[in-house]
Amino acid sequence: MATHSNGSSEFNIPKIRFTKLFINGEFVDAVSGKTFETKDPRTGEVTARVAQGDKEDVDLAVKAARQAFDYGPWPRFSGFERGRIMMKFADLIDENIEELAAVDCIDAGKLFSWGKAVDIPLGANTLRYYAGAADKIHGETLKMSGSFQAYTLLEPIGVVGHIVPWNFPTSMFFMKASPALAAGCTMVIKPAEQTPLSALFYAHLAKLAGIPDGVINVVNGFGATAGAAISSHMDIDKVSFTGSTEVGRKVMQAAAASNLKTVSLELGGKSPLLIFDDADVDKAADLALFGVVYNKGEICVSSSRVYVQEGIYDELVKKLVEKAKAWVVGDPFDPKVRQGPQVDKKQFDRILSYIEHGKREGATLLTGGKPCGEKGYYIEPTIFTDVKEDMLIAKDEIFGPVMSLMKFKTVDEAIKCANNTKYGLAAGIVTKNIDVANTVSRSIRAGIIWINCYFAFDKDCPYGGYKMSGFGRDLGLEALHKYLQTKSVVIPIYNSPWL
Repeated sequence: MATHSNGSSEFNIPKIRFTKLFINGEFVDAVSGKTFETKDPRTGEVTARVAQGDKEDVDLAVKAARQAFDYGPWPRFSGFERGRIMMKFADLIDENIEELAAVDCIDAGKLFSWGKAVDIPLGANTLRYYAGAADKIHGETLKMSGSFQAYTLLEPIGVVGHIVPWNFPTSMFFMKASPALAAGCTMVIKPAEQTPLSALFYAHLAKLAGIPDGVINVVNGFGATAGAAISSHMDIDKVSFTGSTEVGRKVMQAAAASNLKTVSLELGGKSPLLIFDDADVDKAADLALFGVVYNKGEICVSSSRVYVQEGIYDELVKKLVEKAKAWVVGDPFDPKVRQGPQVDKKQFDRILSYIEHGKREGATLLTGGKPCGEKGYYIEPTIFTDVKEDMLIAKDEIFGPVMSLMKFKTVDEAIKCANNTKYGLAAGIVTKNIDVANTVSRSIRAGIIWINCYFAFDKDCPYGGYKMSGFGRDLGLEALHKYLQTKSVVIPIYNSPWL
C-alpha cells in the first residue's frame, strides 16, 4: 500500500472570514436565511456554515450585474483601466497567498504546498495575462466588394454566469472570471457547494482592488437550485460551465429553453496516455503515475487509461507498482505528503465503488484499492491491469487515483484504443520518435495532446474538449473571445478613386 502520513506542518490554519453571499459589492445573507455545511475532507468535520443561495438570490445577483453592465463604468472603462485594476487584484492575491492556499486545503483537500506554489499563483498570473490583453481587443477594417467599407467591433457579451467546479476552486475561478473581466463583462459566479470559501475571499479582494460593485457577484448554493437558476435566467447572456457531462447537458438544455444564451462547456474526460517501446521506462512510469494521482485524480484530464507497448510493458508495470507504493498520502498540510483526501464522502464512496466494479469485472488489482488512515477521505493510488475496453473502469470517468493499465502492439492499435471513448479532452504520448509523435498527435481526437510531458498547462495555451468533453476553450486568447461578440458596421463610400 502507499505510505500514509498522519503528521502535519505547524501552519496555523486561519479562521474562515467570508461565508455569506456577495451581491452588488456587499456580503449578504441568503433571502431564505438558509445555510449549508462545508466540510474539511481531512476529517469529515464541519469547517463552516455558508449562506445557501437560491433562485431569489440569483435574481438579485443578476439584477446587480445587469445594472453594472448596462449603466456602470466597467464596460465603459478603457481596456487599459480595466487591466490596471485587474493587476491590483492579482497583487492582492499574492499578498494573501498563504491564507488562500489554506482555505482551498481545508475546503477541497488540496496540498497546501502546491496551493502556494501552483494554484494560487496561477490564479493571480491568469488575471495578469488577461489584464495585458484588455487593451488589445481589436476589430478589423473590411474592404467590401461594392461601394461600401466596413469595420468590426468586438463588444462584451454582457452578463455572464460562471459555474465553477470543486476540484480546482481557484484555478477555475480565474480561468473564467479573468477573460470575462478583460472583455468588459459583468458576472454571477456560483462556486461548487463543496468548495465555496475561496470564491468569497476573491470577491472581497476584487472589491479592495477597485472592481466596481455589481461586476463580480458570488452566489453559493447547489447545482439543482442556484446553478439551474443561472442556466435558465432570461437576463444572463452567456453561461460558462465546467463539470460533468451529465450536468453540462442540463445547462445546455436550460440555456436553449430560456433565452438561447450562448454556452461553453468543459466536461468530463477519460484521457489516454500512450507509452511506446522507445520511451525511457523510469520517466514514463513517473509520468503515468503522476497523470493519475495528481490532485488525487480529481482532474478532468487525468491520464486514467494508460496504454503501454508490449516490448516494455512488464518492466513498466514493475516500476509503476514500486512508485505507487512509495507515494505518500496524508494530511495536505504536511510538506512530505504528495496526495491529500478526496473532496468529500460522496466522491470517496464513488471511487471505492468503481474499484469494487473493477475487481468484479475481472481486472487484476496490482496495488492500492483501499482507504488510507483512520479518518478523512484518503484513498491509496490504485492500479489495475488485465483491463478490457468494455469494463466500467476503462469507460467511465472515475475522478480519483485509479489507473487502468493496458497493452498494445502497433501504432495503429494505440490510436484506435486512444479514440475508443465518448470523451476527447486530453491525451499523452511518450516516445522519442518524432514521426510517431506527429502521426499519433494528429490522429487522436482530443483538445490538447502532451508529448513527453503531462499537465503542461499555460496561460497562453488554450484547452478544451472534443466530442462529449464539451466545446469552447479556456486559457489563451481564444478564451477571451468567448466573452466578446462581433458587430459589423457598414458605411457607403462616395466618389472614392478606389473600390
